[in-house]
Amino acid sequence: MLAETICSAVSAAGLGIAAVTAYRKRFLTATRVAAYSLVPIGLVLTGVVEWVAGIAFKPSVWLGFGLLAVAWLLFMATRAVERRRGTTRKERKAARAAEAGRPVAPGASSPSLGGAAPAAGAEPRTRPAAGGRPTGKSAADPSDDFSDIEAILKKHGI
Repeated sequence: MLAETICSAVSAAGLGIAAVTAYRKRFLTATRVAAYSLVPIGLVLTGVVEWVAGIAFKPSVWLGFGLLAVAWLLFMATRAVERRRGTTRKERKAARAAEAGRPVAPGASSPSLGGAAPAAGAEPRTRPAAGGRPTGKSAADPSDDFSDIEAILKKHGI
C-alpha cells in the first residue's frame, strides 16, 4: 500500500514539473517529463508494483538472484581468461586447421600471410632519389601498376 502511494506522489510531482516546463515554452522537454512521470502510476495500475513487492521479501527469490550473479561472474571470469591468453575462437580454429596440414585457402601454394620470394630477374624496388625521380624501374612500367593491389588482395586471401 505504501509503494502505491509513493508511486502516485512521484507521478503527480512529475506532472507538475511537466506543467511548469510547458509554461516556460519548452514543450519537447515537458512532453518527455510527462511521459516519465506517468510510468510509476502505470506500473501501480498494472499490478507490477504489487508483484515486485511480493517477490522482494521471499528468500527463494534472493537465492535465485544470487545464483544468477554467480553464473554471470563465472562467465565474465572465463572471458577475462580468454582475453588474457590473447586467443579467440577464430584464432584457435585457424591454429587447429594449420596443425592438421590443411591449407588456409583452397589450392593455395603458399601461406597467404607469408612473404613471397621475389621473382627471378625482378629488379628490387627503390625509393625516389633526393631529386624526386624514382630510381630502378620507371613509374610508367605497366607491370608495376597492380603489384601493390595484388599484394593487398593476397594478404586478405582474395
